[in-house]
Amino acid sequence: MSNRVSLATAFALLTTICAASSQPAAPDGVRAIDGEWVYVEDRTKGRPAEKQSPNTGPRIKLRVEKDAVVLVRSDGEIRMPLDGQPTDVVRPYGTSRYKGGWKDGAYTYESAPVREGAVAAKGLIRWTMRVSAEGMLVSVAVDPPAGAESVCLFRQPKDIPLPKPAKAAINDLAWLAGAWVGSRGEGAATTFEERWSPPLGGSMLAVSRTVSRGKMVGFEFLRVVERDGGLGYIAQPGGRTPTEFVLTELNKTRAVFENPRHDSPQRIAYELSDTGTLTASIGFMKGGTPRRFDFKPEGR
Repeated sequence: MSNRVSLATAFALLTTICAASSQPAAPDGVRAIDGEWVYVEDRTKGRPAEKQSPNTGPRIKLRVEKDAVVLVRSDGEIRMPLDGQPTDVVRPYGTSRYKGGWKDGAYTYESAPVREGAVAAKGLIRWTMRVSAEGMLVSVAVDPPAGAESVCLFRQPKDIPLPKPAKAAINDLAWLAGAWVGSRGEGAATTFEERWSPPLGGSMLAVSRTVSRGKMVGFEFLRVVERDGGLGYIAQPGGRTPTEFVLTELNKTRAVFENPRHDSPQRIAYELSDTGTLTASIGFMKGGTPRRFDFKPEGR
C-alpha cells in the first residue's frame, strides 16, 4: 500500500512540474513594464494643450508574472496570460473580455464588451505599452483601426525630477488665513469650504468640506509647514495617507505647490484677487484645464 501511495504521489508531482514547465516564461522585454507608472504628458498629435489628459488614468500599476501580466486596478486585478488566452471580467455593468501579449518590443492588450457570450461588434479598446529611455509611451485606440487614438507618456515616480523649492516662511502665506466658502451648480446645489488658521509655530492648518444637496460628499485635512527654508503643503483627502507638495512659486497674492510624482493632482495653486476673493485650482504639471474653486470670505 505504501509503495502505491508513493508512486501516485510521485506521478502527481511529476505532472505538476511538467505542466508548470510547459507554461511560457515571460520574455525579458515585458519585464520593463512592471511597477507603478505616473502620467507625465499627453503626446496625442493635434490635441490642444487645454484638452490634454491621461488616456488611461493618471497612474498605471502592472505586475509581470512568469506567464502573465496583471493589471492592478482599484476595483480588482486583471490577469492576462502571455499566450493570448482571454480573461473574462464580470462587473455590475457588464462583462469585458481581456487578452494581451508581447510583440515587437511592446506589450499590447485589448478589452471588449461581451454580449450573450460573444464579443460585441463595437467597444474594443486596445492599449499598447512601449518602454524607452524617456519612460513608457502608452497608446490607446478605441475601435481600431478607424476609431480615435491617443498617446501619453508615463514614468515611474523615482524617474520624475522633483521641482526646485522656493524660499519662504510661513508668515509669507498669512493672506490665506480665514474661512473661505464657495458654491456651484443650479441653486448652489454644491457648496465647498476651506478654513485656514493663522500662521503660528511654523504652520497653518485647515479643514475642507464639500456638501452636495445637504449631504457631505468629501472632506480633507490640510497643512502648510516650514521645511528646509521653504514650505510644504500636506493634503489628506478623506483623512487618508498624507501627500506632500512643495512650494515652487510665491508672491504677495499667489502660491503654487507641486508634486510631479503624484498621480492627481500634481499642481495646486491659490490666488487672492484685488477684491478679496480666493481661487484655488488643481491640475497636472503640463497641459489640461485645471479644476477651479472660487471662494469668498464667509459672511460676505
